Parts: sequence; structure tokens; C-alpha cells
Amino acid sequence: MGFIVIIPARLASTRLPNKPLADLGGKPMVVRVAERAGASGAARIIVATDHETIAAACREHGVEVCMTRADHPSGTDRIAEVARALNLAPDAVVVNLQGDEPLIDPALLAATAARVGVDVPMATCAHPLHDAADAFNPNVVKVVLDKAGRALYFSRATIPWHRDGFAQSRDALPAAYVALRHIGLYAYTNAFLQTYPTLEPAPLEAVEALEQLRVLWHGYPIAVHVTDSAPAAGVDTPEDLERVRQHYPA
Repeated sequence: MGFIVIIPARLASTRLPNKPLADLGGKPMVVRVAERAGASGAARIIVATDHETIAAACREHGVEVCMTRADHPSGTDRIAEVARALNLAPDAVVVNLQGDEPLIDPALLAATAARVGVDVPMATCAHPLHDAADAFNPNVVKVVLDKAGRALYFSRATIPWHRDGFAQSRDALPAAYVALRHIGLYAYTNAFLQTYPTLEPAPLEAVEALEQLRVLWHGYPIAVHVTDSAPAAGVDTPEDLERVRQHYPA
């Protein structure tokens, strides 16, 4: 069964106003993101938005769009509304792709979606860290896995903690030590996507400021696809936008 990609897109952005409509080689960014998703083998790609300007830009370029309420607290809630409106089957797999990822690797979407199954209602991805500065950076979220490749814990702390190696030095990572950086790409069954917004926020989530800990705290497993290298960064700032424009010359 194929998977569906839903791309939540809002105009509001403090650092980069009108971000989804930023021009990348003659097309809005959100359209470029949809094009990347289209190369993943997804059965359907839909932009979820509460703004008619974004909807009009998508329609102009042949991208399916679904209007949503404006008061959603998160992109996950927004795509859950779309999945309900589409009357998707409970076991349908939905990938949540942010609208500011125009360089996303399409294969990463497919690989993450493939990890969702009957016993694992949610999946995400990660890549190995090679730089000690990243391992100790609280803005770089780490994840540790069990033998089946499911998340044991996500943290801003350095996990796992190499007791002996870090006692000697924190300037370089110990030999054979592997820390995994979490990549914020998610896939869910539709049944779990509808359940997630109803889950009570978790104490661990509040402490770490990491929403995915809510899922683990409530006892749901998260499968993690590990890719060899870091994906291209998304667009948060004007500097990011200029970097991405090098890949989409006018």
C-alpha cells in the first residue's frame, strides 16, 4: 500500500515572512517541496494550509491543496484534520513533511514511511553524528534505539553517555561510539495520527521541550530509520533561503 504525504504550510514566520511563497527558480517554495515529495513514490501529495494565497499558488502549479482551520496548535494537528477530511483508512500511512524542506531526499520519505506497520504506528529518522560539538550541542536532538531500531529515548543531552571516553576527553568522539541525531520527519498510521492530538502532554516532553517524547511516555513505539548522512537543512532564515536558491537558479 502506498503512502500519502501531507505538507502543512502557514504564512506566519517571524524570521522569514511568507516563507512558503518564497521564490525558488520561478516556483514557490511549497511547490518545490511538493515536487520533491512527488519523487518519493507517494500515492498522493497534499498541501494543508489555512491561507488562500498559499492554496492559490499550489493550484496554479497543479499541486493538490486542502484548506484547514487557522487555529491548529501544530502542523500535526493540521494534517490530522486533512486526513479526517479525506476519510483515509485507519491503516493508511501519512508522512508529515514540513513546507520548508525543498531539498529533502525523496528516498528518505519512502524509507521512513516503510517503517510504519501494524505494531509500530509512528516512524521517524536519524543519522550518525561525527562531530563532538554536535554531540554536546543541546540544539541537536539525539535519539537512542533498541535492537529492533525503535526509539528508547530522545534528548537534547548527549546520549548515550560514553562514561570512560568522555572522562578522558570531550574534544572528539570516542572510537566506535555512535550518537544519532534525530531528523524531524514523521510518518504515522492514520489511526495514530488521529489519536496523537488527544494525548495528554507528558512531563518529559515539558522538561526536554520535545513533543515526540509524548508518544513514548504514553507507551507507543516509534520506529527509527537510520540514514548514512545528514539531510540538507531546511529554510528558517534569509541566509537559508539564499543557500537553497543556489540549487534552483532562475
